[in-house]
Amino acid sequence: MRTMVTGAAGFIGSNLVDRLLADGFQVVGYDNFSTGQRSFLNDALASSKFELVEADLLDEVSLGEAMREVEFVWHLAANADVRFGIEQPCRDLEQNTIATSNVLEAMRQNNVRNIAFSSTGSVYGESSVIPTPEDCPMPVQTSLYGASKLACEGLISAYCEGFGMRGWIFRFVSILGERYTHGHIFDFYRELLDDSSTLHILGNGRQRKSYLYVQDCLDAMFQAVQVAPDAVNLLNLGTDEYVEVNQSVDIITAHLGVTPERTYAGGERGWIGDNPFIFLDCKRMRSLGWQPQYSIREGILKTLKWLEQNHWVLENRQ
Repeated sequence: MRTMVTGAAGFIGSNLVDRLLADGFQVVGYDNFSTGQRSFLNDALASSKFELVEADLLDEVSLGEAMREVEFVWHLAANADVRFGIEQPCRDLEQNTIATSNVLEAMRQNNVRNIAFSSTGSVYGESSVIPTPEDCPMPVQTSLYGASKLACEGLISAYCEGFGMRGWIFRFVSILGERYTHGHIFDFYRELLDDSSTLHILGNGRQRKSYLYVQDCLDAMFQAVQVAPDAVNLLNLGTDEYVEVNQSVDIITAHLGVTPERTYAGGERGWIGDNPFIFLDCKRMRSLGWQPQYSIREGILKTLKWLEQNHWVLENRQ
């Protein structure tokens, strides 16, 4: 089968590319390298089953050409920087919603019928239902990122209904693991390398978040695509646990052998759009025969160990 992965040079996308190639798929990797790392695709580029298209999803001509003879699209490309969304309000609309519209239209024009999409638990805003199931009452959106992803979900559902496509929409918690280059572990590790005596934490440190190891995430996506039966399959992906930011800091500092003084930005949110409690109900995904193999603690430690062995990513990210 010939598949396409958008955001192929990113954290999750590159891990997905490697898994697909190992399983014998032909893979078209599509990335504009705005945040993706070419080195993440070194193994893929050595494979005769991999084709790299360096282009933007806003380039409809390149996208349509790359989609030819594709049977399945894994759409992972997005702007994922929730923190700075209000500083550039159009970025989430363009890179998430409009880009997804372009992907769907290229699929329609090329008769591609299957799409798996990386959405986010941020679409639940500050939900009053914890743990949060897929069918909970939808609250007011709290970030432009979450709002743009929810719009993407609506477009995918409408294309599936209108054009006979099938969709798998995955609402992720935060993902951890090898090739991780964005998020609190990255930021804390880099800060502690510069000065292990202090650590600045956005928020009050009591924000509660759930995390999932990247290989567990991929296992879940593959399982769902194989067995989830509906035209549109909406699935939370996460662990059955959560940690406070302070607990995550405990794990990081203990592993590094440092005891920094902690300072806090104050308040229960680290930034506008930061939800103080994200914990998803994943029973629907569990019913499909999947459960994570790694705890949040193990995911944090795997991420740290990879960062320790790959300091170049600290220098590459501005």
